[in-house]
Amino acid sequence: MRSFRPDVWIAAPVVGALAGLLYAAIFDVGLLRDSAVRGAFIGSPILFYERGLLMPDWRDRIRRAATPLFAAATVATYVALIVLGNAAAGTLLHHLFGSMPNARAAMMMSESGFLYALGISAAIAFVFRVRDLIGPRVFTNLLLGRYHRPISEERIFLFLDVAGSTRFAEQHGDLAAQQYLGEVFSALALPVHRSGGSIDDYVGDMALVSWTIARGTRNAACLRCVFDFAATLQAEAATWEARFGQVPGFRAALHCGSVVTAEIGLERHKIAYFGDTVNTTSRLESLAKDLGASVLVSADLLGRLGDLPPDLAAEDLGSHAIRGRNEPLRIAAIRRRTEPAASARA
Repeated sequence: MRSFRPDVWIAAPVVGALAGLLYAAIFDVGLLRDSAVRGAFIGSPILFYERGLLMPDWRDRIRRAATPLFAAATVATYVALIVLGNAAAGTLLHHLFGSMPNARAAMMMSESGFLYALGISAAIAFVFRVRDLIGPRVFTNLLLGRYHRPISEERIFLFLDVAGSTRFAEQHGDLAAQQYLGEVFSALALPVHRSGGSIDDYVGDMALVSWTIARGTRNAACLRCVFDFAATLQAEAATWEARFGQVPGFRAALHCGSVVTAEIGLERHKIAYFGDTVNTTSRLESLAKDLGASVLVSADLLGRLGDLPPDLAAEDLGSHAIRGRNEPLRIAAIRRRTEPAASARA
């Protein structure tokens, strides 16, 4: 379920109303009030839809389609929302203000108005598609040029490796394995979004997720993301079994520290992280496999999180030598209180 975002519920009608006023200014038609109301009623559903607050299952389904199919399905959805929004706005204007001679006329839409609404909607669809392709936070940061000059900052990193993917590829082939990993990473997207994180990269069967310290430590959001993902997989276990013959498993390692964040590349821009923190997180993920731990967290991050959520428990696994670090790193396994300890599983 999408979290309640009062800012979105307020911003959407305001943005729609402004688009309606712009239409009135360009085409010099009718009362500004009427254009603002129509803009709010047409624009709000489209923005709610794009933020996953309206028809989320349909939106998630077409987002996975190829770009031509995505574009066609999105435009068809927008047309339906435009027609319905205009009809609702016209009915309201007719009954409250008597702006139209009758209800039928109130629900009609001029050709210029429809094309304007569709054009604005197509631009929104394009922006959101690009945003989906490169990631929402990366898109925003590239647009604002936040990392055009390298900066030093503290971040939390999660390396999440899909367990058993190599064996799955050997049994079913590379094409099936890629479809499998694609579905796994699609399932990861919503828990990451809810936690305020960003999926920054995919490397084979591993996803790299990061948070700012403030976002990731708030209510242990970075840990909650991992266990929300696990819960999502288990809730849809029957579907995974039917489609792929198994329910995905994973190993996760989390660590935090200082990195240099920079925008790199010319023809293909990317935001990259440099520093020992990223390397250490990667090596913790490898250590998780050796220790038989599903979720491994460094003491550095655990100290930043404070009290864990009541359903989670930390098992101290002592200090371990990490390649590339001068001093051993103290680590802990995190589990739900209903699960056996890592030492019992190993």
